[in-house]
Amino acid sequence: MSGDDKTDDHSEGNGSHTSGNLGLLVLGCIGVVYGDIGTSPLYAMRESLHAASRDGLTRDDVVGVISLLIWTLTLIVTLKYVMLIMRADNNGEGGTLSLVALVQQALKKRPAWLLALGMVGISLFFGDAIITPAMSVLSAVEGMVIVAPGFGPWVVPVTLAIILGLFAVQKHGTQAVSILFGPIMVVWFVVMGVLGAMHVGDDLSILTALNPWHAVSFLTQNGLASFFVLGSVFLAVTGGEALYADMGHFGRSPIRIAWGALVFPALTLSYLGQGALVLSHPEAAKDPFFLMAPDWFLLPLVVLSMTATVIASQAVISGAFSMMKQAVRMGLLPRLEILHTSESQYGQIYLPKVNMILCIGVVLLVLAFGSSSRLASAYGIAVTGDMVITSCLALVLFYRAWKWPLPAVVAVVGPLLVIEVLFLTANAMKFLDGGYIPIMIALSMVVLMWTWLRGTAHVLAQARRGAVTIEQLAGMLQKSSRLVDVPGTAVFLTSDPDMAPAALTHNLKHNQVLHAQNLIVGVNMSTRPYVSNADRVEIRPINDRFTRIDLNFGYMEETNVPKALALAKKKGIKFDIMTTSFFLNRRTFKSASKGGLPRWQEDVFRMLSRSAADATHFYRLPTNRVIELGQQLTI
Repeated sequence: MSGDDKTDDHSEGNGSHTSGNLGLLVLGCIGVVYGDIGTSPLYAMRESLHAASRDGLTRDDVVGVISLLIWTLTLIVTLKYVMLIMRADNNGEGGTLSLVALVQQALKKRPAWLLALGMVGISLFFGDAIITPAMSVLSAVEGMVIVAPGFGPWVVPVTLAIILGLFAVQKHGTQAVSILFGPIMVVWFVVMGVLGAMHVGDDLSILTALNPWHAVSFLTQNGLASFFVLGSVFLAVTGGEALYADMGHFGRSPIRIAWGALVFPALTLSYLGQGALVLSHPEAAKDPFFLMAPDWFLLPLVVLSMTATVIASQAVISGAFSMMKQAVRMGLLPRLEILHTSESQYGQIYLPKVNMILCIGVVLLVLAFGSSSRLASAYGIAVTGDMVITSCLALVLFYRAWKWPLPAVVAVVGPLLVIEVLFLTANAMKFLDGGYIPIMIALSMVVLMWTWLRGTAHVLAQARRGAVTIEQLAGMLQKSSRLVDVPGTAVFLTSDPDMAPAALTHNLKHNQVLHAQNLIVGVNMSTRPYVSNADRVEIRPINDRFTRIDLNFGYMEETNVPKALALAKKKGIKFDIMTTSFFLNRRTFKSASKGGLPRWQEDVFRMLSRSAADATHFYRLPTNRVIELGQQLTI
């Protein structure tokens, strides 16, 4: 499916999906959207009970923890995301950057604070994408220790083998196996719910956990100590942001139906069953999820859980690819090589460098922490931070774009924001135990994006010094008799179409030739995820030999320049691709003696520039029609 086709598919958000494929969409989103949050019962209850048992574990503690888990799911996922945030779609798309784009449209500008929030949100998501596969796969493989106690020394090696295999297959795409994701996860949720329901009868008093008073009572009675428990309770909603981030792939209704009909009931039953099991058999607190299974089903459950965690990890990896693609399209990162791994599913992409960074990060985390319990300390900060940012952006959107009265905005978003800040504070208390990991990852990402933004702005300013506008150059060339006229069309891609492209001036200076038709092409990124064909091309004639063309792409689209230029033919621009040459400017940089970037930032910017993907492939240009001309700039 092309980006242009998707414009129509997403133009109405949820309404774009027909009722005929609703069932398939529900099945698909169960496999992709709910993978992360669906595997949280493997460790969320265990770690919460562990945090609550520092001074002994009472019946009230168990009921209070279960109540916290269930009501955290209810408030954060059901109320905030399913009922509220998913209404804020950008032409059907969701996620942090879509929310940033919506706020930017409402404000009619992109203030520094908005850009900073977007950068932090992306960075925290990337940190979560590194921690999630390590945490999920480790917790599932650890279940084998219950089946075979001597398996302990093999937990880390088997985990690493699964993770390395997972990242190795990314370049081949997941189309062949993704069709199984939905059915497997349906089985996972059904099994989880059935196991929980089987054990609720172990101690029916666990049903009192459905009363939110037990959650409130636990917090008030335990005071500051409850913060340690909140940091673990939040593990139950890691992955909740995927409901909003993946909305563009499935639509609003399928995600809501899947949550209400299967996922939420299964999670609730699982936590109730684990709680009842612990009330009746306190020794089960060491690993209540796997101990719910009868002996004959324990090994199949471990295998199913490992499969589910691989699917959950795949969903997070795919989400990281999509997020990085959006960041590149919005100019926050240099061009990254983006490969499409499916001819039929547009959203399946592969970013080699991102895949390598994620793989190295996950492997290092597994080796450094060695167990899911130790790694749990690093889990949560990234997700809570991302959720707080989402709530802050939503507050601005509801007030400025949706024109809600300020008291209504505060009444709706305020309590949710307070709860999330409490969770963020609780997770921050685990900073020295591993919470610094996602913070360091996010900080590194923010520095890279800030450096790229500042560096590109500085380079643009330097390139404009001494340059002339394209109108001035076109006028001067009309008076020149020294140039040799050649047939055909020359396309000059430039990041600053108002000024004469360096590739054009260098070609005139060194080759002294001028094509019969010269197209000055600028590529612009819209604040919308997709741009219709009608808005794709903007043409502004300069004279009989020069024409400026602005190509507009959504931040979710592929920047296929030849395909976009083909639309210009319908608007009167006549050219033959076989007689067209594409001119690109390749820049190298040298240090300025003064007034440039700080030396460390200059070195980082150069590194990022060298890592940028080849422009020919990035813009999908025909390789045998491209001419590159060099330019050295002082920064």
